[in-house]
Amino acid sequence: MAKREKRACPTANNRVGGQAVLEGVMMKHKDFCATAVRCPDKTIAVDKRQVKSIKDKCFLFRLPIIRGVVNFVETLRLSMSTLTLSAELQGIEEEKSEFEKKLEKKLGKSIMGIAAVIGGILGVVVALAMFFYLPMLVSKFVSLFVDMNFVLKAIVEGVSKFSIFLLYVWAVAFMPDIRRTYEYHGAEHKSIFCHEQGLPLTVENVKKQSRFHPRCGTSLMFVMLLIGMLVSMCLPATLWDNLFVRFLVKLLILPLVVGVGYEFTIFAGTHDNFVLRILTAPGLWFQRLTTREPDARQIEVAIVALKSAMPHVYPEESVFDNIENKKDEGEL
Repeated sequence: MAKREKRACPTANNRVGGQAVLEGVMMKHKDFCATAVRCPDKTIAVDKRQVKSIKDKCFLFRLPIIRGVVNFVETLRLSMSTLTLSAELQGIEEEKSEFEKKLEKKLGKSIMGIAAVIGGILGVVVALAMFFYLPMLVSKFVSLFVDMNFVLKAIVEGVSKFSIFLLYVWAVAFMPDIRRTYEYHGAEHKSIFCHEQGLPLTVENVKKQSRFHPRCGTSLMFVMLLIGMLVSMCLPATLWDNLFVRFLVKLLILPLVVGVGYEFTIFAGTHDNFVLRILTAPGLWFQRLTTREPDARQIEVAIVALKSAMPHVYPEESVFDNIENKKDEGEL
């Protein structure tokens, strides 16, 4: 029987996070953020910049639970900007249709920006309806045929929410671009594991690592779903009579769910014992859907991103070691 690989438990100073983007990877360590993408000409373009957190300006934002909410908001903001940046590094922004060019010329960039904001708001509304309101409707519908107390209703709602999320993640994987993003997601995890193991960041070493990481946002989403279900069991039974009021209450307690989920994920990512392995197992299993085994060229991109995000550990001249093609764009 193969010996199980021991999980790395990095300290806070050594911890690095990341995100898969369009044909690339973003890595963040403390205030340093680096995005590396594979360009159409097969070279690697890199953007390096400093990102200050609001937690550095006020100690209240560094308190447990609260820091999780702050981190969640900042991560969402960074994720959106990084996705746009990855497209810019590949020159995709130049590939606008004639209709888009005419519309932008006629209405102006300010109007197009407003349209983008409206689109983002609509996206949030759809997400809330799909992952919050729809599970509540499912629970109410089941209660019409089965006599359930509020605990069973919370379980049905939680299972429905998880099933919808699972189905969504599985379905989008059939899109070629999303599938490649899942492969870059695997490259991100593998390179971070290699760094945490203290091994040289080479394609060979990275390839041997696991693509399932306990600090992944996917695991955080699963933990949040589970915590949300447990919190729902503690809510007054009278809230089940009015879906709209229940929906508002769940939105109000969402920051608490996010904060607790963040603390658990961070703790699980820096400790290793039998109990934590059991508690984090479902989130790691879920990553079988959101990650894929990367190829060597995708691993190269992840390595470049990680090294670029940690200049105090990996000197700038070593970023492209053993990388055949490179195109360092510097700071944009």
